[in-house]
Amino acid sequence: MTENNALTPFRIDIAQADLDDLRDRLANTRWPMPVPGRDDRTDFSRGIPLVYLKELAEYWRDGFDWRAREAKLNEYTQFTTVIDGQRFHLVHARSTNPQATPLLLNHGWPGSFVEYQRLIPLLTDRFHVVIASPPGFGFSTPLSGTGWELARTADAFAEIMTRLGYERFAAHGTDVGSGTAMRLAALYPERVIGTHIGADPRVLGLVGDKFPLPDGLSDDEIAQLEALRTEVATDRGYLEMQNHRPDTIGAALTDSPVGQLAWIAEKFKTRTSRDDRTPDESVDRDQLLANISLYWFTRSGESSAQFYYEAEHSELDFVMGSGVPSGWAVFDTHPLIRRTMDPWKAIGHWSEFTEGGHFPAMEEPELLAHDIRTFFQGIS
Repeated sequence: MTENNALTPFRIDIAQADLDDLRDRLANTRWPMPVPGRDDRTDFSRGIPLVYLKELAEYWRDGFDWRAREAKLNEYTQFTTVIDGQRFHLVHARSTNPQATPLLLNHGWPGSFVEYQRLIPLLTDRFHVVIASPPGFGFSTPLSGTGWELARTADAFAEIMTRLGYERFAAHGTDVGSGTAMRLAALYPERVIGTHIGADPRVLGLVGDKFPLPDGLSDDEIAQLEALRTEVATDRGYLEMQNHRPDTIGAALTDSPVGQLAWIAEKFKTRTSRDDRTPDESVDRDQLLANISLYWFTRSGESSAQFYYEAEHSELDFVMGSGVPSGWAVFDTHPLIRRTMDPWKAIGHWSEFTEGGHFPAMEEPELLAHDIRTFFQGIS
């Protein structure tokens, strides 16, 4: 990992031809024929409804201003660097406080560094914020080859922090980014100050699979857990495709912007707070479309899916760094989460919120920022 330690300054500058191509493709979308009775704007029971998708695509084509979003993203210092043959993109938002703690933010799919855009200014008085895109996500493309799973990615992220001059650092993660954060603590306990995890009820779908079923659950608790596991399982179609057939779905995501839009936007319905809001009512519409645009312009719909294939076939388990302080912030909380994920109350910092969901940095950035600050203040 030492073949080239250079950090190359980077600015986002999507070619105008790519913007024009996106607009043309959206204008010439070949829409499905509507099924009678399936025109309810907020009914996602069979996936993203056509009438809502058309409305969102129209706004993406005619109302969304990528150049304005690009300019805002370029307000942050960015670099690329090559590690183990793979190009990595990173955001480095330094604090004006010289004593600030380095904080590595880790995201998963269908997120990106755009996911943390509203969180960064809430943290930079206390932290030097670093966001590294995993292999195959955003501008950490193109993929250099196969084999980029969580452990190899964690090694690369540790190297990124070294190249930035940070011997010790804090880590936060959501989705598969929580796996990266925990593996960093396990592999580099002498470097990781602490790990802060953002979670939501979807984590209960892993109990009995990735995480063991704890002893002592009542019949009612087991019934609740099974109901939640069944609910989560209904949303696993995308995961099975990305875990096992990324090449197949990747072709569609790379060629059709509406396909990419539907593939991601639906998750901002099923993974956000459980109410009647549409995806762009749960999070800011322009931030959502900036995130989706990034996938489109970098062709990372396909390459990010490869990351899930590698994770599924790596046979790596979730790990936590022994002796490294950990904190959890649970959004849209459920009583069974701590009962199953931390039955021994071993996690020293545990916060629960009724608000938010799977994307707390987009849904509830103030709550998330306050919890991150509180946790790391308590262990520094």
